[in-house]
Amino acid sequence: MEDAPEPDVIVIGAGVVGLSAALALQGRGRRVLVIDREGPAAGASAGNAGAFAFTDILPLASPGLMRKAPRWLLDPLGPLSVPIPYAPRVAPWMWRVARACSPTRVEAATAAQTALMDLSRAELEPFLAATGTLPMLRREGNLELYESEAEWLASLPGWDARERHGIDFRHLDAGDMAAVQPGLSPRFVRGTFTPGWFSIADPRDYVLALAERFAAGGGAIAVADARALRPDAGGVTVETQGAARRAGQVVVAAGAFSHRLARTLGERIPLETERGYNTTLPPGAFDLRTQVTFGGHGFVVTRLAGGIRVGGAVELAGLERAPDFRRSEAMLAKAARFLPGLRTEGGRPWMGFRPSLPDSLPAIGFSRGSRRVAYAFGHGHLGLTQSAGTARLVADLLTGQVPPIPLRSFSPQRFA
Repeated sequence: MEDAPEPDVIVIGAGVVGLSAALALQGRGRRVLVIDREGPAAGASAGNAGAFAFTDILPLASPGLMRKAPRWLLDPLGPLSVPIPYAPRVAPWMWRVARACSPTRVEAATAAQTALMDLSRAELEPFLAATGTLPMLRREGNLELYESEAEWLASLPGWDARERHGIDFRHLDAGDMAAVQPGLSPRFVRGTFTPGWFSIADPRDYVLALAERFAAGGGAIAVADARALRPDAGGVTVETQGAARRAGQVVVAAGAFSHRLARTLGERIPLETERGYNTTLPPGAFDLRTQVTFGGHGFVVTRLAGGIRVGGAVELAGLERAPDFRRSEAMLAKAARFLPGLRTEGGRPWMGFRPSLPDSLPAIGFSRGSRRVAYAFGHGHLGLTQSAGTARLVADLLTGQVPPIPLRSFSPQRFA
């Protein structure tokens, strides 16, 4: 039996970004091999809230974050926590976040994020149609809730920025909120509804469907832990725990593990792991009609095909520390107070890694060491949202096309 031909491209990572890029490259006629340390939809691509959050153009690195962070950090189970043993390791990354919060940098990051969001939204439905997953798309909007007039007023500059970028929303009082989502606690006095907020029926099912589509088109998926990249004049060798693999080009889309591969090429990219937690309750746990965001508490409640998911928050604790599921329990207890009819029995807790860069923008572009290696990681909370747009950009880069948006703000070398 003859050996299979060497692939044109190896994509490292079988999450939503990696598989979307693999499908886009396959659509350009490339032979693609996807490798992943666990297989398709094994990480954050399975456990996220399922939202295409195209209205989230404001970077997390902002003056608002710096105002809230000290209060949040005092609560070990709150929206943002750093375990004391990990604090020295994450301190340089947090310093970069603080630097990214200057008004000039926030303005530039917002413009770049908006461009990527606009591209991702434009690419989404054609991508879903091409992959047979369009029936999984939902258009149910998002309702952000505020517990006081002061909290709502503090949010208005952010909504003004969204309005300048053409994002549709409307502010609601308590009566209007009840019409959009019945059953809210009276503690919430204001809300903002964004009808252009899409979601997917189930993020895990979606990524598995992409994997099936990729395989049906002749693509191969292998379970292998990529350890190092060795480019040369003729291609790139991917060293794994088993046999080495080789292709003409490589895409690194390995989520929170991507910086380890970049390091083998001599690049130190400040990727940090935001550990997110959630609990998925059985279907029917609440009559949820739109995604509900509790911004002051850092979590959301969303309806999926498999149940009601309560999750979010940020724990900066790296890749090795054991999960602290008290964080899931704390969010679930709050959700029960905020949605008094929520039934909290029978939930499944989960923890996953969000790959995040200090300025809230992903790294999309070529490695400094070789233009045979492209990076596509660091999307933070927005991997699903920006997956179709990122796939378009990666396919353009690797096939010599001019990308439809400037990529300077997403340069992997911008932190050097």
